Amino acid sequence: MDVNLVLRSTRVITPEGTRAASIAVAGGTIAAVLPYDAEVPAGARLEDVGDDVVLPGLVDTHVHVNDPGRTEWEGFWTATRAAAAGGITTLVDMPLNSLPPTTTVDNLRVKQEVARPKAHVDTGFWGGALPDNVKDLRPLHDAGVFGFKCFLSPSGVDEFPQLDQDQLAASLAEIAGFGGLMIVHAEDPHELAAAPQMSGGRAVEYAAFLASRPRVAENTAIENLINQARRLGARVHVLHLSSSDALPLIAAAKAEGVRITVESCPHFLTLTAEEVPDGATEFKCCPPIREEANQDLLWQGLADGTIDCVVSDHSPSTADLKTPDFASAWGGISSLQLGLPAIWTEARRRGHDLTDVARWMSEAPARLAGLGQKGAIEAGRDADFAVVDPDATFTVDPAELQHRNRVTAYAGRTLYGVVTSTWLRGERIADRGTLAEPSGRLLERTN
Repeated sequence: MDVNLVLRSTRVITPEGTRAASIAVAGGTIAAVLPYDAEVPAGARLEDVGDDVVLPGLVDTHVHVNDPGRTEWEGFWTATRAAAAGGITTLVDMPLNSLPPTTTVDNLRVKQEVARPKAHVDTGFWGGALPDNVKDLRPLHDAGVFGFKCFLSPSGVDEFPQLDQDQLAASLAEIAGFGGLMIVHAEDPHELAAAPQMSGGRAVEYAAFLASRPRVAENTAIENLINQARRLGARVHVLHLSSSDALPLIAAAKAEGVRITVESCPHFLTLTAEEVPDGATEFKCCPPIREEANQDLLWQGLADGTIDCVVSDHSPSTADLKTPDFASAWGGISSLQLGLPAIWTEARRRGHDLTDVARWMSEAPARLAGLGQKGAIEAGRDADFAVVDPDATFTVDPAELQHRNRVTAYAGRTLYGVVTSTWLRGERIADRGTLAEPSGRLLERTN
């Protein structure tokens, strides 16, 4: 196909490292990564972004879009606009908080029809594993979901109940039988029940909330998951790791060949328990934001590869559900648009570069979901790019966010890394906050 676009920068992040390059695009695909001063083919448009860094478009595999059914919380139109504004070109939607949840093929088709005209970025879907839907798992896999999410403790919504250990084993055995992936909210319900409960007027205290979601709940659930995966030969993924105590367990399991991967999230890597004011439930999530010393160890786990990727766990709600009561407020952090600058701000402080960020936030999540066309700037991949001025700063103003409900734990924080443009299959979909019309495609698993 004829090259129609050349995107040029002095700093392009490729699998071989960062270099000055010209990226030739043909038909929405990267045709070649050429020397910086390569001649522009006849008929091609040159876009020179100067010294801005060109990253592969980010892939966020943990997003609660809540559409249909709870669209007052978010929705495909607003979520995917926020993604595009934040340099994300692909997201995978979680199966719960929408009505219906993505737990049958019929429910998947409902969600796809709702998403199709609204998606500003490419969008895929996780299925859900419930106590009573083992029979639906293979049909959902055949219909193209990227894997299956389950909870080991209450999910917060009645239509998506948790699995006990026997139910987890049954679902894992089924999924392992067709080579699928189970992604797991790993908190042990017995440890949560045994933890100190918020009472006596302490529901506004962050310390009381943190004590109610102890690290041991994550550690125990992850240990049990590793044992099940080892026994059944199943492939599993730990969602939103916040307890650094679990890192040695995970590292040992990986070393012995257990098929386990792990993610963490911007809020665990950039926010700390010590800075959360009482009553500030915009910081509430489950598992919770933990102490600074714990965060340092999470960064160590990210640097050494024990943690594979960083994704948002964007879990929004209406503002009225974020009451100043940690016991009853909805638990979730809205960060879809801010994940890249939040992580880059902390990563640069700790001596990492944007090559690391691209690996954690694009390459690794694309690999997790089997998105072979995404995650790297090299010939044959989709021409998806995030263009960033890494040295520019901005102060987070909730009014400027594209999320439907602009409640954010990052309000007022000054962050490095301004996304100057976002490109999807060679078309600019965001340009300094100006969004194009929806052009995202619905994605299905192909392997």
